[in-house]
Amino acid sequence: MKIYVDFDDCLCETARAFSEIAMRMFGKDVPYEKVRFFQLQASFELTDSQYEQMMAEGHKPEVLLSYAETPGASRVLNEWIDQGHEVFIITGRPFSSFEPSRRWLDEHGLERAPLYFLNKYNRDSFIKKTDFNLELEDYYKMHFDYAVEDSPLAFRFFEHLPDLKVLVFDRPWNQEHTLPNENYHRCPDWDTIQDLVGESN
Repeated sequence: MKIYVDFDDCLCETARAFSEIAMRMFGKDVPYEKVRFFQLQASFELTDSQYEQMMAEGHKPEVLLSYAETPGASRVLNEWIDQGHEVFIITGRPFSSFEPSRRWLDEHGLERAPLYFLNKYNRDSFIKKTDFNLELEDYYKMHFDYAVEDSPLAFRFFEHLPDLKVLVFDRPWNQEHTLPNENYHRCPDWDTIQDLVGESN
């Protein structure tokens, strides 16, 4: 099987880190559990300037490398790879974060998982025509059996795959979102995700 896996808030606890950054930089006291919007500018009520500063801070190499792993993520991905499944980590991070993102994966035992950058969110620093970037036309030629994703804004990238099973990692910003159809399943943790994928084998 071919499995799409998102990076932030599926493999690592990015929103928890940004909650701490927003508090430290701007005194915005919004605990992770109250991050209601995927768009963090809205969740933390930041000005455009504050949002830019926060994103710059959160994408510094040393900060990216400090993000905690989501419990069970590397174990499950490695078990899938051992079983012969193809795992593709496809992130909407800006391409400028490639080196620390790749290093984070390697340091968490995910050296065998390829990492690709897809311009999901129209980021200004997305650089085209590199080996690790996916142009939309190339992405839409890819096939996946499962996808692990937390962002409702990314669901539109699955519309070309009517049989795709989407495992929605349960996060505060997607809990009020109505899932598009019966192929979408809300999952509280990686054990649940692994069980659902295992049922099809």
